[in-house]
Amino acid sequence: MKKITKTQSVLGIVAVAVGFVLMSFAPSAAGYKIGDSVADFSLKNTVDGKAVSMASFPKAKGYIVMFTCNHCPFAKKYEQRIMDLDKKYAALGYPVIAISPNDPSIEPEDSYDELGKHAKEKKYTFPYAFDETQQVAAAFGATKTPHAFIVNKENGKLVLKYMGAIDDNTDSAEKATKHYVADAVDALIGGKAVAVTETKSVGCGVKWKKS
Repeated sequence: MKKITKTQSVLGIVAVAVGFVLMSFAPSAAGYKIGDSVADFSLKNTVDGKAVSMASFPKAKGYIVMFTCNHCPFAKKYEQRIMDLDKKYAALGYPVIAISPNDPSIEPEDSYDELGKHAKEKKYTFPYAFDETQQVAAAFGATKTPHAFIVNKENGKLVLKYMGAIDDNTDSAEKATKHYVADAVDALIGGKAVAVTETKSVGCGVKWKKS
């Protein structure tokens, strides 16, 4: 039998300890899967200070839940496209609910006050909520900003139908050839199955709390 030295033993204990520390810094790797029932949430809307949830839109047929933020260059490039999605689909029963999941101690530009200020300056037509505990982002499995999730109302449940990128071009809507979110919502409106249910989100990593 191979003898374990005192140094090896100490290094092993240190490695385990570091592993536990790193685990405490990260959210659960698992999130909702396509077809899962999604739990509603209640977050503070930075636009008016009121609580917002999916239940805030009782007449909606579904929701475009968009994890985004102020500071990220990718989020900035997609901002107008997110605004356009709400302008088109809110009236058709699929409003945008934008959520910023970032820890403002890491990104001050994504603080509650700055989020509200930005939303008002840009005249958002949708809520811009602050996920202070980051529990909603972790539940959805959001990893990037932006990261889109489409939830549909089905038989009294909220069912996840799509998650991933908004389209296939981060530079501009004009250069995009595949419009994943729009195509998914169009399919749901038409009573059809969503053809592409999951894509890789492209953007800045969510800034998780350190403890």
